[in-house]
Amino acid sequence: MSLAWLLVGVLCVWRLTHLLVVEHGPWRVMARLRARLGGGFWAGLFDCFYCLSLWIAAPVAWLVGDGALARLLLWPALSGGAILLERAMAGRTESGTAIYAEDAGAEREGSDGVLR
Repeated sequence: MSLAWLLVGVLCVWRLTHLLVVEHGPWRVMARLRARLGGGFWAGLFDCFYCLSLWIAAPVAWLVGDGALARLLLWPALSGGAILLERAMAGRTESGTAIYAEDAGAEREGSDGVLR
């Protein structure tokens, strides 16, 4: 197995896990799937990026790995790579929302809120 296949495997695990856990998907298919799961094991699995990345990494490791030992070691490695990528990207996907707060002192002084 080459380094390129390892990178492809990590990106594949991250992409599929991110699609299933975070995104709505085309025509909101993933959002409807998560809503339909309700509670229980499957809903908990689709709520946890870490848990689902392990399940998705298993078949990817089987496809990418050369032998039994490589596949066994590649399984948590692919999941770990996807988790590291998710942590690196998590801060970048949030929008920078401005925080607005009213001045509490103006209300106590009897101000009518009109700027003068």
